[in-house]
Amino acid sequence: MRDEPLQSRDASSRPPTRPATVVTGASSGIGRALAQVIAREGGPIVLIGRSPEGLSAAAAEVRKAGGEPFVLELDLSLIDAPQKIEDFVAAHGLFCDVLVNSAGYGLRGAAATLPIEDQLGIVDLNIRALTDLTLRLISGMAARRRGGVINLSSVAGALPGPYMALYYASKAFVRSFSLALHQELAPSGVTVTCVAPGPVRTRFLDRAGAGTAGLFRILPELDADDVAEQAWRGFKSGKRLIVPGISAKLTTLAASLIPSAAMLPLVGRLQLKGGDPCPCGSGKKFRKCCGASRFQRRRSAS
Repeated sequence: MRDEPLQSRDASSRPPTRPATVVTGASSGIGRALAQVIAREGGPIVLIGRSPEGLSAAAAEVRKAGGEPFVLELDLSLIDAPQKIEDFVAAHGLFCDVLVNSAGYGLRGAAATLPIEDQLGIVDLNIRALTDLTLRLISGMAARRRGGVINLSSVAGALPGPYMALYYASKAFVRSFSLALHQELAPSGVTVTCVAPGPVRTRFLDRAGAGTAGLFRILPELDADDVAEQAWRGFKSGKRLIVPGISAKLTTLAASLIPSAAMLPLVGRLQLKGGDPCPCGSGKKFRKCCGASRFQRRRSAS
């Protein structure tokens, strides 16, 4: 594992000579699974994440699968994170041939009651960091007429998501941005693939507070390894969009057919729990405040 301090190397004297895959969010979930799948083809893989333990385990998996891991512990939400990644890659005599943008997070709750700083963090990581890193690296790919980008979106990107508003919006951005870039870069030989799975069996849902939300309970969970296999196979085939799982495909289709006036209340009801803080900001639980009539009707019906 190559984890030498960046300052110990002189990037200007070591021109990048070897193609590498750069994976963000590599310490867990789909990013870690993708790194392991890609490692079977050999070559350098730059693993980026915040968890030292997760990165160490991911590096061991990459090495066992036949890859050459390079580890960078980094908070991607920091404004200078993309520059640090570029510097790290160049300092190790590499250039980014394939970029995997897998880092991201979400929060469940009403936008009016969730901490503003935490919500803006979703924009910083899911949108700004992904966009910054992609824009920095695609020009080199286009010039070399090879390589590409895999961007992790979600089935959530197919529709607005009340009570996870910023997460859904961020994934809609990733989807739109990726599909547009696919069209722009295809003539240059660069592939941009958007992967939009349904709920995946990782720690993401619990961290987001969405593990008990009705919408995520009714959609069957996918296995991260299966999603990674489909993502890499689809990318290698030049696909612009991959939607793993039948339920995710059906949800995407339903979102395109059902009017928003019907879809939005349904999603909102599935994602807001009675014990959540009321969106009105009263400090009361939803079932004791603005949702009282809804829960009263449920009791009467039963």
